[in-house]
Amino acid sequence: MANGLNCARKLQKDRKTLLWSSRYFAKRALGSRAKYEPIGVAAQARGIVLAKVGVEAKQPNSAIRKCIKVQLIKNGRQVTAFAVGNGAINFIDEHDEVLVEGIGGRMGRSYGDIPGVRYKVIKVNNISLNELVRGRKEKPTR
Repeated sequence: MANGLNCARKLQKDRKTLLWSSRYFAKRALGSRAKYEPIGVAAQARGIVLAKVGVEAKQPNSAIRKCIKVQLIKNGRQVTAFAVGNGAINFIDEHDEVLVEGIGGRMGRSYGDIPGVRYKVIKVNNISLNELVRGRKEKPTR
């Protein structure tokens, strides 16, 4: 390996080519997140509730996690989002407008024992779902 005088060009060239072996760099440089992520490079996205669904938890847990199917307004893509909180699903109806964000799993993937669910609901009709669950606010009638 060259490290002496007159080898700066080779070191620069090697650094440039070896950067591509880092998956984080490659993902960022190719713009994969903007292309393939349903909400794009944004942190949150608004959508319309299509249906309520129950997702079975992975082994060894046995529960039905309450989720909803959401069609995003910005690009029409459908995602599944988890309704966080005890009885939170009762505050969400079909055709409501919700705000979804990443659930906080590993590198944008699903979280915990909920397979295939990457997003969670944070607002319903512009009111925080957490506030609704805790009983601090009431859901407006449209």
